[in-house]
Amino acid sequence: MELNVDGHSVFAATGGKSFDPSLPAIVFLHGAAADHTVWKLQTRYFAWHGHSVLALDLPGHGRTTTPLIPTVEGQADWLIALLDAAGLEKAALVGHSLGSLITLDAAARYPDRVSALALLGCAVPMLVNDALLNATRANEPLGNELTNSWGYGRAAQRGQHKVPGMWMLKGGMRLLEVAGDGVLFNDMNACNDYKGGDDAAQNLSCPTLSIIGERDMMTPMKQCRKLAAQIDNVCEVVIPGAGHIMMDEAPDETLDALRDFLLGST
Repeated sequence: MELNVDGHSVFAATGGKSFDPSLPAIVFLHGAAADHTVWKLQTRYFAWHGHSVLALDLPGHGRTTTPLIPTVEGQADWLIALLDAAGLEKAALVGHSLGSLITLDAAARYPDRVSALALLGCAVPMLVNDALLNATRANEPLGNELTNSWGYGRAAQRGQHKVPGMWMLKGGMRLLEVAGDGVLFNDMNACNDYKGGDDAAQNLSCPTLSIIGERDMMTPMKQCRKLAAQIDNVCEVVIPGAGHIMMDEAPDETLDALRDFLLGST
């Protein structure tokens, strides 16, 4: 599905069903240098269980022609404009990593537009290692390599994909490789520079879920729990053994957590 926001085409996957704005809506936002495909299992489930689904390609990512937006706050404003373009007065937001910061900021500043919030791998501040940030700034292959290797837990690095014959690390690297020059740096720098997370967490008014990977090296469990502790009535789910890319490493467990939360909140 394609939407128009400020004169640019925005691509959104709809989970294999036509988008119907009259149904409860869930909007999914991916992380750094990724695209809508990271949500393939979750979007199909909700689309076939009474929801309308939009899994977005963020500005400058995938098939969305909107130029890159360098700040979390700017992308949160863009997200609200996207809801307008889709004819949605309100939606549940699901965000991973960079996407979680965008949804967190949007839910705090636009509370009347968000019915529920699910944060995956979300910590504030979401500081980026200097070696990684410098490599992405220079468009060096090391940036992709560090992002990919630190993004997955040990089990994923040994194989153990749910689908026989699939290799998580190779798929993750390919996703990073197809992003344009400057995309990974834009995203990592936006995460690193975002300072509004604590205030946003303390001002949330919607039901909120935090999904945490026990072995997450990008947003460690301790930091994710520190953020969640600032959110009133938060629901917290820790996925044993999972790293940062829990949608790929533990797709069933991630879906279970989202299903149990969202079906009771939307």
